[in-house]
Amino acid sequence: MKVLVVDDEALARERLISMLAGVPDIEITGEAATGREAIEQVAANRPDVVLLDIRMPEMDGLEAARHLAGLSEPPAVIFTTAYGDHALEAFEACAVDYLLKPIRSERLMAALANACRLNRAQAARLAGEDGPRQRTHLCVPVRGSLQLVPVTDIRYFQADNKYVTVRTGEGEFLIEEALKALEEEFGEQFIRIHRNALVARRYLSALERDAEGRLCAVLRGVDARLEVSRRQQPEVRRLLKGG
Repeated sequence: MKVLVVDDEALARERLISMLAGVPDIEITGEAATGREAIEQVAANRPDVVLLDIRMPEMDGLEAARHLAGLSEPPAVIFTTAYGDHALEAFEACAVDYLLKPIRSERLMAALANACRLNRAQAARLAGEDGPRQRTHLCVPVRGSLQLVPVTDIRYFQADNKYVTVRTGEGEFLIEEALKALEEEFGEQFIRIHRNALVARRYLSALERDAEGRLCAVLRGVDARLEVSRRQQPEVRRLLKGG
């Protein structure tokens, strides 16, 4: 069993690694100090189990777990935390177990045994459950690996058949998520301008007509112009006027 240890405190990581040292059939594939690093390590090393702290800077363990659960072959996640008030969210994020610090060796071994019994097909089915919190990043596939895209960097989402284009100031990415689900999750940050497009409220700067007379949204940081449907024009105009 390959195990990744994730905690923002170096001493906590060292303690877990020490507890697992010498345990037959356990291999430590690495350690990470943030949720972002955890996702990168999982993409690179494909661990079977992630021991994951919850309260960490940049991206907490709950959000990282939901990103991991969306992988085609997700690792089993065991939360290791000093706080007992996230248990429900942890299991909604598809956790196998939830261990409170200080962690006892026998309790850790029991959790790992449980992780062995939870096969990856089961974990993939669990990944279909919605998480309770709004994500701060999207996890997108890039050349066989994974990349985290901050939601605050996204200019727009545009649907095309089964894919949605995610456009940032740096480039484009494709994800397989429903535009409607993205609107429900990020509706406070994005506004629908067309049946196939959501744009970031913070980057919407103006409306202008294109060469064919269609009204289009102008977004800061990108050259693209997206058509605004007649139905959505009043709401977009209200937003630009500060209404």
